[in-house]
Amino acid sequence: MRTILTLLAICALSGGNTYSPNKELLDCASQILYMDQHAYELPKNYRRNIPPGKNTTVYIGINVNRVSAVDENREEITLDVFLQVSWEERRLSTPPGMPFIDLPWEFRQLIWTPDLYIWQLQTMRILSVLQEMASLRIYANRTVSVSIGATITIKCEMDFVLYPLDVQNCAIDFSSYKYTAEDVRFEWREVAPWRGVSGEQRHQFRLPKYVVTFVTDKSNHIRNFGEGEHSAARLQIKLSRELRSYLLESYLPSALFVIISWGSFCVIPEIVPGRMVLLVTTLLSLVTMFDTVRYTNSPDALELKCIEVWLISCTLFVFFALLEYFVVLFGIRYDKSWSRRRQDMRRAASSAQLAPPIHINHTQRLSTPVPGSPQGSVFSPQISVEDEGLKQQFSHQTIQRDSPILDAIPSNEHPKGFCGRVGALMDRGIMFCGAQHGTLDRYALMVFPICFVLFTIAYWTTYLSEAHRVLNK
Repeated sequence: MRTILTLLAICALSGGNTYSPNKELLDCASQILYMDQHAYELPKNYRRNIPPGKNTTVYIGINVNRVSAVDENREEITLDVFLQVSWEERRLSTPPGMPFIDLPWEFRQLIWTPDLYIWQLQTMRILSVLQEMASLRIYANRTVSVSIGATITIKCEMDFVLYPLDVQNCAIDFSSYKYTAEDVRFEWREVAPWRGVSGEQRHQFRLPKYVVTFVTDKSNHIRNFGEGEHSAARLQIKLSRELRSYLLESYLPSALFVIISWGSFCVIPEIVPGRMVLLVTTLLSLVTMFDTVRYTNSPDALELKCIEVWLISCTLFVFFALLEYFVVLFGIRYDKSWSRRRQDMRRAASSAQLAPPIHINHTQRLSTPVPGSPQGSVFSPQISVEDEGLKQQFSHQTIQRDSPILDAIPSNEHPKGFCGRVGALMDRGIMFCGAQHGTLDRYALMVFPICFVLFTIAYWTTYLSEAHRVLNK
């Protein structure tokens, strides 16, 4: 009865239309069971639901033929692979004198096969031309080998915070869904590597954006789920991004925009249209580049990406250059309000130098009544400290055009209170910024390049070290 059921199952899997135990059934069975004039029959006590033995070792071998695609938005990798699964089956044997025997692919339903589960697998499609690329072979040493050619899509958790210096590590686990580690263990077995057209072994695959490397992890991995611990064989996929295109498309142009903005420090501040157009055009170019990179040419991330930090920093450098020009323009405008007062101060200084000195007896002045004054009041002329300071200042130095505030404030007068000192300091700073010979521009032309160089060194040192740490993880 068992033999009839076996033949019925074989005929059903092979596409037979007749299932009665007659000559047609025997013909159907002979098409499958007879290989090279040798009959192969399963043992009568064979149970396909029972593993070959306790602690059975299943060996996994994989050859990657091609990396078809890497979808960053969906976080998926598509591969064309040749997968080989083998295990020792003492209950099966080959005919005498034959090193191995090939069985039809449908015959796998009649023997025990491991319930292979690929954890990160999304889809799997067996390749086929005239028939499916799959084989089932039994060797003389009682080893069963299953080989298939398939296109698989793997789900890979990606982190793009270091984009475009990111290195993606994807772990693919091959394990059993039903059998625990006590029943079935999974290990890697080296297979003949796939070689390219030139005959060289392929260690990695170069894509337009990535360099993809495959490494088999020889350590024993355990997956905990269901009713216990499950053994797993792990394949590590590392995706290192090609940085050359990003250097040419984003980093180099943005750095050049920042350097061009420094040219505004060499333009005379009074030429407002030329300097303003240079800074505003550079700023808008960087903003446009940032929007293109963030929303079009880069994947999404929960934090600011590495390239976004660079572009934002370059935009801030140009913005600070524009802000420096606003300060210079405000200083020049503030400086012009002192022009009339400087002219009056010069005339007062000239008059003070040409007039003869006046000697006044202060004791006599304070005690002499003024004729015609009510109640014999005493004459007491008021001479302000500011006028005395100006006279003393003009007698020793001349007024400078580029720093008038230093001449306007007397040297012997000190502002009282915190607000007074802050106000005087702000006046000095504004007049310094509005100096006609461009003192602030000269300092900015030195400070801005130094700050940008220091930022560039800190940026690349930090992110390259982090990318190297992720790569070696």
